[in-house]
Amino acid sequence: MKQIAILGAGESGLGAAMLAKRNGFAVWVSDAGKISDARKALLEMEEIPFEEGLHSEAVILNSDLIIKSPGIPTSASIVKKALEEGIAVIDELEFAYRFSAGKIIAITGTNGKTTTTLLTYHLLKEAGLDVGLAGNVGKSWAAQLLEKDHDWWVIECSSFQIDGFFSFKPSIAILTNITPDHMDRYDYQIDNYIQSKFRLFKNMSSRNQAILNVADPFTQEGLKKAKFRPETFWISKDQKVDKGAFVSEDALVLKTPEGSATIPVDALSIQGEHNLMNALCAGMAALMAGVDEASMIKAFGTFKNAPHRMELIREIDGVKFINDSKGTNVEATAYALDAYKNPLIWIAGGVDKGNDYSVVSSIVEEKVKCLICLGKDNEKLKKAFHPLINDIRETQDIKEAVSWGQLLGVPGDVVLLSPACASFDLFKNYEDRGNQFRAAVQELKPETIA
Repeated sequence: MKQIAILGAGESGLGAAMLAKRNGFAVWVSDAGKISDARKALLEMEEIPFEEGLHSEAVILNSDLIIKSPGIPTSASIVKKALEEGIAVIDELEFAYRFSAGKIIAITGTNGKTTTTLLTYHLLKEAGLDVGLAGNVGKSWAAQLLEKDHDWWVIECSSFQIDGFFSFKPSIAILTNITPDHMDRYDYQIDNYIQSKFRLFKNMSSRNQAILNVADPFTQEGLKKAKFRPETFWISKDQKVDKGAFVSEDALVLKTPEGSATIPVDALSIQGEHNLMNALCAGMAALMAGVDEASMIKAFGTFKNAPHRMELIREIDGVKFINDSKGTNVEATAYALDAYKNPLIWIAGGVDKGNDYSVVSSIVEEKVKCLICLGKDNEKLKKAFHPLINDIRETQDIKEAVSWGQLLGVPGDVVLLSPACASFDLFKNYEDRGNQFRAAVQELKPETIA
């Protein structure tokens, strides 16, 4: 019986552990942190042995295969030792792939991948296709396969997950864009990050399709260095492309050799130029999967984006409070800042991932009237924007940040939480940060009497 060690007892780790156990593997789950009581109870019910608070090398390094959480870097001591011993270290998506017969639409990119993933899934589901959703959103793919496989799977893939791919092969793969992100994980080398993203395509053949952003310079750079076999389709919001999708006047034009579709822009439920790109990507994937124009137009109009994505929480005394906690890098925050024409009170900060704030300087200078730094170490953020913003404040309390937003806001202003940073200094994750922001906003009392 082959031995599999699972590093990390989160959503993906538990799913992989249960799928491995049900398929006859001997499984050991190891988490260097604390495992929740609910997850411990599930492991015990499944009769899967586990440990918490440490990684027992004697057990882990005696395994035939290791499945690690995406959050554990390859530089971690136990991972380095396993690789030195010649033990394969893979991701949960790689493992689950081996037990699915479905066709895969895989989506990655620095920005837009979650919206594109959810939108693609929505388009296929509303058209009546047998489709599942997995990856960096929703439930563990491995856990879902315990219940049912699907004809199609729409899977969001982070670079950390892609780093653990070896045989994973999408039928359709989308790369929304590449901008510097997670530089701390990639030795502050953009080439390493580009190579990670392009690993998504490495097993694809000429019978598979790739959807790429024609205007993205780092994507073009990656193509020069990659052995790239899939049939390539381009997306653009600024120019016509012969093979792919583009914006023409007030419509999205989608073209493949097998068919085409024209989607009025006003049929989209999501707004903003960045969402035009997301819609072009999702629409192309749906067209390739066999969704017709009429079904797409209807589904585009009923789509609701995920929480923490430019989400209007409340308008109070004429001031809108927007939750964009998912804006964890500078490029994502740039989209959010640029989406509003109103004066902005911007709440930002957290764990800096090697950010270059200069890319948003002009937008900030034009639109932001106050910056509220929310983090344990705000020095880099303050230094970057001190010459551009007269009012810069800092706090480690999200309730105080929200209260300042109400105090400083006047009718027509927008209080925007778009951190441009990871959340782990003050919060469990970006969802926790967004949920706490929402709760704080809901607690506000109007200052004017109707």
